[in-house]
Amino acid sequence: MSAAINNNIPLAERMRPRNLDEFIGQQHLVGPGKVLRNMIENRQLQSLLFWGPPGVGKTTLAQIIAHQMDMPYFQLSAIESGVKEVRGVIELSRKAGKAVLFIDEIHRFNKAQQDSLLGAVEKGIITLIGATTENPSFEVISALLSRCQVYILEAFTADDLKQIVNRALEQDEWLRNQGVTMKEWEALIQLSGGDGRRILNLLELVVQSLPAHQRDITNNKVQQIVQRKMALYDKSGEQHYDIISAFIKSIRGSDPNAAVYYLARMIEGGEDPKFIARRLLILASEDIGNANPNALLLATSCFQAVEMIGYPECRIILSQAVTYLASSVKSNAAYMAINDAQALVKQTGDLPVPLHIRNAPTKLMKEIGYGDNYKYAHDYPGNFAAQEFMPDQVAGLQLYNPGDNAAEQRQREYLRHCWKEKYGY
Repeated sequence: MSAAINNNIPLAERMRPRNLDEFIGQQHLVGPGKVLRNMIENRQLQSLLFWGPPGVGKTTLAQIIAHQMDMPYFQLSAIESGVKEVRGVIELSRKAGKAVLFIDEIHRFNKAQQDSLLGAVEKGIITLIGATTENPSFEVISALLSRCQVYILEAFTADDLKQIVNRALEQDEWLRNQGVTMKEWEALIQLSGGDGRRILNLLELVVQSLPAHQRDITNNKVQQIVQRKMALYDKSGEQHYDIISAFIKSIRGSDPNAAVYYLARMIEGGEDPKFIARRLLILASEDIGNANPNALLLATSCFQAVEMIGYPECRIILSQAVTYLASSVKSNAAYMAINDAQALVKQTGDLPVPLHIRNAPTKLMKEIGYGDNYKYAHDYPGNFAAQEFMPDQVAGLQLYNPGDNAAEQRQREYLRHCWKEKYGY
């Protein structure tokens, strides 16, 4: 490969493995006797979903599979493609007899786009390989998910990353001509975050930034160069977790200004809007709950609207939801209640349900007392019957403690009345 070509093609792309023997990592899938290697060797390819973080070989594996299976290969990005492009590939595949269609970031396809794949996958016109960084259970429709095998790819280990770099130093013509020497590894590995593509991009950046004949790689040099070049938001690294933490804590702390600021940071950084909307759904119950039940309704509507619309317009919907949730009265009573209840279950085990509230579908169950003396609440004044529903061993234990806000204060007063009727105090 000539120097000119090397200079025009990123190092990570130049070093992309061409077969399984060159592929580093993911040995639980591609090692001797493992599932993907066996699938290729036995020529029994089926539709697949690769789930894992960025830069761990999802695209590379798809290309290797198609190449080693001698199948036509088509690649689409869910960010740039829609139903029209999918149908075009299906038609080309139909003419070819069969082909592999790789869809990168398939989690960004909406339901209609995913539906457009179903017929061709089911009939075997295409063998679909999808790549996603998000849990397929949430992002891929059940009909498509049931037709695919899901394989989890893991972040590269430090040893994997060293192998990737050493392979590049040995095999890439441009790198060999730069006189690179690896003196220290820690900074390069840490900044890569287990991403093979990123470590090669970082290596290329560092080498290009160093003066000729001074290209010994040290932690200090890597940190100095990368800090000058790093983006403000890295949606797969430490910044991602710092920003989402600040975002959630700002809403929890009733600061809509900070909340919408961190929302903008995530939007500008290219964060998946459904990830943001999903976190709002959780927060609406965990941090607001019954203090304002409308919060969960709004967060649910926000998630559905974001899924339908996508960027850039969904930023307005996210902003509305974020500012509403941040400005809402807060309570974590429901969250604390389920935590305490689960801790109690783990401590006490499977306690017997009181006989009077057990179901009695058979004559024998009725004869031994199932359902006896059950009091139907609506037959009593105030729609309340003083009756114990907890197992005897934990009777009278209070797990739900409503907050002091107006909405939950009404609950507190009603429950205090019920408690007094039931227990006399």
